[in-house]
Amino acid sequence: MNASLSQAAAAVQDNFRFEVSGMTCASCVGRVERGLKSVPGVATAVINLATETAEVSTHAPVALHELANAVAKAGYEMASREVDLAIGGMTCASCVARIEKALRKVPGVLQATVNLATERALVRATAQAADSDLIAAVTAAGYTAQAPEAAPGTAEAPHQARSKEAAHLVIAAILSLPLVLPMAGMLVGEHWMLPGWLQLALATPVQFWLGARFYKAGWRALKAGTGNMDLLVALGTSAGYGLSVYNVFQPGHHGPAPLYFEASAVVITLILMGKWLEARAKRQTTEAIRALQALRPATARVRRNGAETEVPIANVVVGDIVVVRPGERIPVDGNIAEGRTHADESLITGESMPVAKGEGDRVTGGAVNGEGLIAIETKAVGAESALARIIRLVEDAQAKKAPIQRVVDRVSAIFVPVVIVVALATLLAWGLGTGDWNQAILTAVAVLVIACPCALGLATPTAIMAGTGVAARTGILIKDAEALETARKVSIVAFDKTGTLTTGRPDLAELLPKDGSPQELLALAAALQAGSEHPLAKAVIQAYGSERKTLAASDVRAVAGRGLRGEVAGRALLLGSSSMMMEAGVDLAPLEGRAETLAAYGHSVSWLAEETAQGPQLLGLLSFRDQPRPGALEAIAELRALGLRTVMISGDNFGAARAVAAALGIDEVRANVMPEDKAAVVAELSTEGVVAMVGDGINDAPALAAANVGFAMGSGTDVAMHAAAVTLMRPDPSLVAQAIDISRRTTRKIHQNLFWAFGYNVVGIPVAALGLLDPVIAGAAMALSSVSVLANTLLLRQWQPAIKA
Repeated sequence: MNASLSQAAAAVQDNFRFEVSGMTCASCVGRVERGLKSVPGVATAVINLATETAEVSTHAPVALHELANAVAKAGYEMASREVDLAIGGMTCASCVARIEKALRKVPGVLQATVNLATERALVRATAQAADSDLIAAVTAAGYTAQAPEAAPGTAEAPHQARSKEAAHLVIAAILSLPLVLPMAGMLVGEHWMLPGWLQLALATPVQFWLGARFYKAGWRALKAGTGNMDLLVALGTSAGYGLSVYNVFQPGHHGPAPLYFEASAVVITLILMGKWLEARAKRQTTEAIRALQALRPATARVRRNGAETEVPIANVVVGDIVVVRPGERIPVDGNIAEGRTHADESLITGESMPVAKGEGDRVTGGAVNGEGLIAIETKAVGAESALARIIRLVEDAQAKKAPIQRVVDRVSAIFVPVVIVVALATLLAWGLGTGDWNQAILTAVAVLVIACPCALGLATPTAIMAGTGVAARTGILIKDAEALETARKVSIVAFDKTGTLTTGRPDLAELLPKDGSPQELLALAAALQAGSEHPLAKAVIQAYGSERKTLAASDVRAVAGRGLRGEVAGRALLLGSSSMMMEAGVDLAPLEGRAETLAAYGHSVSWLAEETAQGPQLLGLLSFRDQPRPGALEAIAELRALGLRTVMISGDNFGAARAVAAALGIDEVRANVMPEDKAAVVAELSTEGVVAMVGDGINDAPALAAANVGFAMGSGTDVAMHAAAVTLMRPDPSLVAQAIDISRRTTRKIHQNLFWAFGYNVVGIPVAALGLLDPVIAGAAMALSSVSVLANTLLLRQWQPAIKA
């Protein structure tokens, strides 16, 4: 027995310790332990409820994410945090793959995603993985890493870096130009060449000073046991330069020596130019984030103790009264306490027209105040402000990978080694086959130089950045790249009715007394509902007129799900649904026919009755109509123009729901659906196609989460917005069609970019290996490949909502 225990101990491969959140009792502990033990390779799993920690030992290799999945399957969550690192030294897709691999090896790391375009790494890890461990792993892989706030973030630093790149490019061009001029002379029949020593003097600074970046990055890759684009450039240009140096100093050489200094120098110059153009294009893809960040004012004018003081925005706290003058940018989220104005929220919500704002209205930090002087009671500052959350959401979406990127990752992992093998094979084939080793070296150089994994690495992330950026500019916030890619496949769009397709603010449409006047009926109903916050009560109060004095009401009490009871001017009244009236024994026959007609046209009907000594007596009915949102009809038409099927899910009776659907042109209606059953309806629709669910309320959150893509109206609740993959910053249903259109166009750009990036290498490498490509042409083509991918991506920035029914 002791021997078997020793063998078991020897077989343990690893130990994991992590926190589990959500446990409340012993049954939770048992569930998590059983879930962890079900993972193949787990030997023991012990949960401590008091410390909410798990200790897991294994007898075979087990990945941490497998344990996280087991915990999630049990209904709990492995506690983790997200770490954002600024990465330096990346040049291509191979670099991305190498850094991700290094980060995933750090104990405690669940997921690591590196973005070449933003030069950021987003790491999800348990507390076991310290920031220093992550930075050390990146450093060991041959790159630099630091927290973004620790990175040089001043406005001058990026500007200085760009100036340095431009200066190096100009110097390289000046030094390379004399080397190329003899080639131009040959085109007009002149055969002349610079002396070898002068060519060497011109090419050497280009090779080892201006091209030092390629040697440094290539050496880091070699130390890490892999390769990247810089290694290919360093090898290729060094071969051409080295052959030229040998020919300059070769003893006993008769006649002009064949020199190729112009090839190595011009290749480096062209690649530097490509990198400079690439950096410019990458900055343009992040324009949306910079535009949002520029909305943050540095200071705010705060009213304290009767005096106005300008303070740094970081010193403003919730509850402060902030004064904003006409034309100034609003610094905080809050409600207007004094004044009236119009607010330009176009850069936040995409709404082109200024929005009227008065006392009590919500305003968002970053909007521009119009013509009025306003005082705002601060409700949110810093990271909790709407603008900060928008920026965080867009940055997260741009940092994450689309599913299609997995193909690129697999290719980039083997790309550089394969190219080096092909270059060696080309060298040997040409050298041994023709005996011309000069030509063999040049052909191998062309193979090394033309192979470019840069375009592969930039194809997907830059398109996602441009797509999510243009979406944010329009008022559409996309949570992640997977949602962006999934949205293009949507075939069914399901809408919640109230608050999504309709305004959610019903109007009093008809007053029909059994006897007496409509004014008396309205006065009694208004008195009974004077203190209610129900949407129907608000409609009655609005119709009655807030300036008119209501009758006195007493003993008013709500009957859950039915209506109200109370006394008005000594009369015992009932106001509510048909169910309430029938339970009270009220005879509805005199007005029942009209009520059915109104319901068929989409009206909601409430009844008013009086309890008398002779029994309950019907006084009349009130009908309400929730008006469709402006633009809802056009929005549905736009979705149909995209070839999508539309479905409306409503808790209303079928007649009311059908009337709204018919008015808007919706294909299918699911009525009488209880809030808790909406998710089941979405799941049923998902068996027929890819479903997008659009909603705005708390009761929509399960359905939004159940859909393939959830769209939450920005006017809705935080719960709905958290559950959704896409948030619409203004209550406009047409944004759904626009989001799907952006998704389709962005995915199309990704496919185009990958086609050209793969196609470029598939065609270019064999052509170079056959000796049909000069190294200078190969260098130009390499630089052009990344620039062309970025130029194609930047066309997305011209997108405009142009879908018309």
